[in-house]
Amino acid sequence: MAERKARLMDRLRMRTTLLIPLLLLSFGFTPVSLLILQSIVKQQARASLASDLQHSVQTYQNLAQQRRELLVRESALLADLPSLKALMTADNRTIADGGTEFWRVSGSDFFALLDRSGKLIASYNRGAPLDQASVAKGLESGLRRAEDPALLAMDGRLYEISTQPLVFGNRDHGSQLGFVAVGYTIDESVAREVSEASAAEVTFTVGNSIVASTLQPALERQLVTQAGELLLSPTENRSIRLGHEEYLAVSVPLGETGAPNTTTGPQLVVLKSFAQATQLVSRVNRWVLLLVLVAMIAGAGMLVSISRTLTSPIQMLVEGTRALALGNFDYRLSEDGIAEIRELSRAFERMRVELRRTQNDLLDSERLATIGRMASSISHDLRHYLSAMYANAEFLSSESLPQAEREELFLEVQAAVQGMTELLDSLLLFTRTGKALQLAHEPIASVVLRAVAMARSHPAARDVRIVVVSGMSSIEAWIDAKKLVRAVYNLLLNACQAAHTGSNCPLVTISLEEDEGNVRIQVSDNGPGVAESIRKTMFLPFVSEGKESGVGLGLTLAQQIAQEHGGKIELNDGPERHSTFTITLPKSALLALGTVADRRALQAS
Repeated sequence: MAERKARLMDRLRMRTTLLIPLLLLSFGFTPVSLLILQSIVKQQARASLASDLQHSVQTYQNLAQQRRELLVRESALLADLPSLKALMTADNRTIADGGTEFWRVSGSDFFALLDRSGKLIASYNRGAPLDQASVAKGLESGLRRAEDPALLAMDGRLYEISTQPLVFGNRDHGSQLGFVAVGYTIDESVAREVSEASAAEVTFTVGNSIVASTLQPALERQLVTQAGELLLSPTENRSIRLGHEEYLAVSVPLGETGAPNTTTGPQLVVLKSFAQATQLVSRVNRWVLLLVLVAMIAGAGMLVSISRTLTSPIQMLVEGTRALALGNFDYRLSEDGIAEIRELSRAFERMRVELRRTQNDLLDSERLATIGRMASSISHDLRHYLSAMYANAEFLSSESLPQAEREELFLEVQAAVQGMTELLDSLLLFTRTGKALQLAHEPIASVVLRAVAMARSHPAARDVRIVVVSGMSSIEAWIDAKKLVRAVYNLLLNACQAAHTGSNCPLVTISLEEDEGNVRIQVSDNGPGVAESIRKTMFLPFVSEGKESGVGLGLTLAQQIAQEHGGKIELNDGPERHSTFTITLPKSALLALGTVADRRALQAS
């Protein structure tokens, strides 16, 4: 896990490492801020709505208290009317007929007359007539507190009723004639009055039935089905969803229809919508998103500024380090950026100058050492060839030598001259590596066969059997045939020299193969293999091991020629450590050489 994290960090640039925390901070801050603000706004809105609900209840209670006082005075005035008292001395039928006029005079929603025992004689009300049994039962419970107005639910309607005794003579010591009950209905008009005063939705209920409400009928049905307990018992600050809006509701008992504090008594339900609070939350969310967007734009600007003052100089420093690692000692750094970066750039510049001076000194030393090794090796080989030529020339000057010995001495002189010529050719070819190839479209098999013919005529191939594997590839390509022949020839000479040092009959095998992507020329020998001491340096110039002659340029030239053709040379050990050198030429590189040849031809024309 740690290694994977380290590899990931290696691939990230400084700008990315600065940008990622900025984005994470921005995107992390946004939802957290929104959640916190939503929670705070909702809590504040809930507290505000709860306070408004209490105010709404208090508003209704104040209005109800004023209506009760008016109702009590009205009922008291009616109870003091002599004409009404006189009517109460008549029979029940006469009372029922005469009571209509008094009801009209009172202007109330409900009017009733009861005898001295509290039995209902007649009742009058606005709207559909009430069930007399329901009225009688309700007024009977109201008589228990005759001095105070009472809320009475009668026949599915809710009334505020004040009951006053009708007394002949003194109120305290006179004869009681009966009772008069006056009341007003709690309907939609009362609900709207309370709603307008409290800026809330108002509902009056009895049991689980709604008797008056400012809600739409569909919302009334939802209120009954979803929150039945809200209509039956006192509840504070309950959230409820009606339609597409969420409300905070409170219910308070208003009075009694029977025993006090029963769940069937009338209730006032006040509902306050969360709509305004929701709109506030939406506005807050939009502002937070806007602020986050502004913060991200400002952060991007800061990142650009930081990039110019910090990351760009560091990036240039990294590029300078890469250039220095590749051997480019002329890459100069600018001294832009903050003070620490400028100081680092100046230190790097001093290091670059010092390394260039040291590198030049090393190159001079290496050049002198190379010249020394080359001079020593060439001197040794030239002395060898010249000594042989000088001695053989002295022998040839003798007149007593027979013709056969003279011919043999002449062949040795000829071999020495050929060795000196090859040595000089190798030196010239070594100094010319890197120059443009002389490309021609030729079969690679012909290159191999020419190299084999040249190797067989060399003295190093004497007594060595050189076998060309049958079935060579017939591929043709754009190559520098002269150089490629020289590379294969050098490998064959090295193989012949190695085969001579083996314990078996000297054998060298050469083959030409191709596959989908490469062309391979393989040269194998049955010698003892390449010594371990030179395996890492065998492709360097002037490196040789166990050879009587040669300056150590054969493998160096072969490798450079292969590289100029886009290929390489590899050493593989076969059975019994026999050596196999393989020249691998990628077909893609050979096709590229063909493009180069075509371009040269166009330029020449």
